[in-house]
Amino acid sequence: MKWVYSVIFLDKRFVMVYNPKRKGWEMPGGRVEEGESAEEAAVRETKEECGCSFTPLAHKTHRDGGVFAGELGCPFNKSEMDWALFSELPSELAFPEEEYRPIIEWARESVQKARKEKRRYRNVYD
Repeated sequence: MKWVYSVIFLDKRFVMVYNPKRKGWEMPGGRVEEGESAEEAAVRETKEECGCSFTPLAHKTHRDGGVFAGELGCPFNKSEMDWALFSELPSELAFPEEEYRPIIEWARESVQKARKEKRRYRNVYD
């Protein structure tokens, strides 16, 4: 896997970071570093970009990368980017809206299912 990003929920709202280079909101994520698992990269990128912990509950392969869905944890420190919680997609997005909708819906369903089952995501990949 070359890259990862995360759809992170706090209750029903999801986290997005503002990327000043792309001039829009996107999910936290980035490249998987050498020797790092995709899950480790997702957790690290969330910590760097949001300054918060992240508990992955589900994973899916998407193109040449991976998407994690989970829950927002406690803050650590200052973040690299501005971030906010959203109930709906904001108008100023870094990528086309149609790229976000199906992934957010999958993530929402996966997190709700995991919460009902009261389980944690296990590090198992395709």
